[in-house]
Amino acid sequence: MKIVVLDGFTLNPGDLSWESLKSLGDVSVYERTSADKIIERSAGAEIVITNKVVIDQKIISQLPAIKYIGVLATGFNVVDIEAAKEAGIMVTNIPAYSTDSVAQMVFAHILNFTQRVDMHSNSVKSGRWANCIDFTYQLTPQIELSGKTIGIIGFGKIGQAVARVALAFSMKVVFYNRSRKDGAVENTTQVDLQSLVKVSDFISVNCPLTAENEGFVNEQLLQFAKPSAFIINTGRGPLLNDKDIANALNAGQIAGLGVDVLATEPPLENNPLLSAKNCFITPHIAWATLEARQRLMKIAVQNIKAYLDAKPENVVNAS
Repeated sequence: MKIVVLDGFTLNPGDLSWESLKSLGDVSVYERTSADKIIERSAGAEIVITNKVVIDQKIISQLPAIKYIGVLATGFNVVDIEAAKEAGIMVTNIPAYSTDSVAQMVFAHILNFTQRVDMHSNSVKSGRWANCIDFTYQLTPQIELSGKTIGIIGFGKIGQAVARVALAFSMKVVFYNRSRKDGAVENTTQVDLQSLVKVSDFISVNCPLTAENEGFVNEQLLQFAKPSAFIINTGRGPLLNDKDIANALNAGQIAGLGVDVLATEPPLENNPLLSAKNCFITPHIAWATLEARQRLMKIAVQNIKAYLDAKPENVVNAS
């Protein structure tokens, strides 16, 4: 059985092993695959594995041997699900492998805003502390999280993990979710979106992207935010209206933005967030801890084993 991994580098840049996958068949692993190489590399394969390589209806129609597409991520919008279903191709994803890692990144951004460890450390190394007349100095206000309110938009597994970390910091937690989540995490309160923005010192965006909520963090919503509020987005880049957010940052309407995702990745040179005030961008690495990638690899292999045993798991296009 032929198995092809079209873009394996981000999952395994060299610190993991493909041996568990190779035990299942004749495996070819490509670090990256351009659009014009997909057909050539996937020809004759029963199983095709992708992370960000797009497999659309046109590709599917030219690869009749494919019976299974495995997506190495939770989001599966890189595959034309309906076209795959019509062709009798099973599609699976990898749910809940990076929950703790993403929650950790939320607080990496939050703690960056409250302490600015990098800025202070660099100033010490440049000689500022050695030449200071006092025993201490502050380049930015030092902010205590205890008693501050965090508003979590999207209260699935990641949102709930963020809440638990916030509670450990003695923060107040409010959340917004499309469906009721009463009692999901003790000492949290579900509110409407406008109320969340009004009361929050920190806003963590952790909801999935849908056609209805694209760009919902925009000028209209930000008018309710505190000027001292910080926004963190580890969900999906298109949830934010980049232009409106950049304008709000530059005008001091909000205090800061920390994001791990952008609407277009890698970013376009004209993305207004790249030059916005007090905006910090990490290159979509919240999911990429060693431990999370180990779990991802394990689940990906288990998904294939389950498919081969006719007991499929994590199917996203089931009838």
